[in-house]
Amino acid sequence: MGRSRRTLPEELLLLALDPATGTTAQPQSLDLGLAGAQLVELALAGRIAPDGDRIAVVMPRPTGDPTLDSALELLRRRGSPVRAVHWIGGPRLGLRQTYLSHLERCGMVHAVAGQMCGVLPTTRYQATDTAISREIRTRLDSAIRTGVPPDPRTAALAALAHAVGLGKHLYPGNEGRSSRSRLRDLIRHDPMGGLVAHAVMDVQNGASAQPRRSPAAPGRQSAVQMPSRRGSMARAAAH
Repeated sequence: MGRSRRTLPEELLLLALDPATGTTAQPQSLDLGLAGAQLVELALAGRIAPDGDRIAVVMPRPTGDPTLDSALELLRRRGSPVRAVHWIGGPRLGLRQTYLSHLERCGMVHAVAGQMCGVLPTTRYQATDTAISREIRTRLDSAIRTGVPPDPRTAALAALAHAVGLGKHLYPGNEGRSSRSRLRDLIRHDPMGGLVAHAVMDVQNGASAQPRRSPAAPGRQSAVQMPSRRGSMARAAAH
């Protein structure tokens, strides 16, 4: 994977970065979203694929992105497909800061030191090239406004933005209600993005112990079929 374009975790973080305050919106759920965005990016790179509600490594070759390759190696070490909700709900300490530091090294943001209450040191991050953030936002706005099915990358970004609660940050107030609704609807345009977005929401809702099952007839799930929210507690206990 080259560095000619930004990865989904980077784009999600830039979307969440508030230009006025230099802080990130929805910080707790954003951490989950970044872990999910890594999965989608690895899927787009052909390294992993959905297997029902699980994630399977199909090509362990590194992508060239150190942060993504670290996640890929952890998935490979599992030895068997892992449930998306378990992966996203696992400990991801420092992931947001890792990506903020990466964006700073790439020159996309710069750190601004400050103090809270005149005592506690704080760090805010300001975008250095607002054109990048505008381009990301324009893609999202276009998908919402036109109703034309977006490309998988934009669809996954929309799904993740909805899952972590960025809708009210990007489209606030009553006037943004229809845009938030359409943002949510874009989740259906990318199977992997939808799987991951639902897993992010399940973790936030405390449903990570409950596996999903396909509503289709008994048999092995298709790799692109969205699992349902139902599942048996007995199967959850077995995992």
